[in-house]
Amino acid sequence: MTPASKKNPIIIRTERGAAIAGKRITIYDVLDRLNAGWTLKQIANWLPLTEEELNAVLSYIEENCTEVEAEYQTVLQTREEIRQYWEEKNQKRLAEIAKLPPRLGQEEIHAKLQARKAQLGLIP
Repeated sequence: MTPASKKNPIIIRTERGAAIAGKRITIYDVLDRLNAGWTLKQIANWLPLTEEELNAVLSYIEENCTEVEAEYQTVLQTREEIRQYWEEKNQKRLAEIAKLPPRLGQEEIHAKLQARKAQLGLIP
């Protein structure tokens, strides 16, 4: 792990890209939440980040806008490819699970769940 910039030792480079030193939080985690419309306070509380760490991330993004945006698009594409892979891989197994009868003693709750799914149009 190396500092991403000499001006900003809080941001380091890892195999996952630019991240916050001492945490498993990348700048892309922050970007996800910013793009979702979260406030800075919500982001700091959820991830959790100190004010100094959050300011360091925002400064790094601003100073390296073009590079960060390109990396972020790569991260989003990779994330989508992984999601599709697992969705395809699990599709058969999830269909098998859906066909299983309810566990003993859970027949009533299973019937309610199936009725609700039918109301929502989730099952035929």
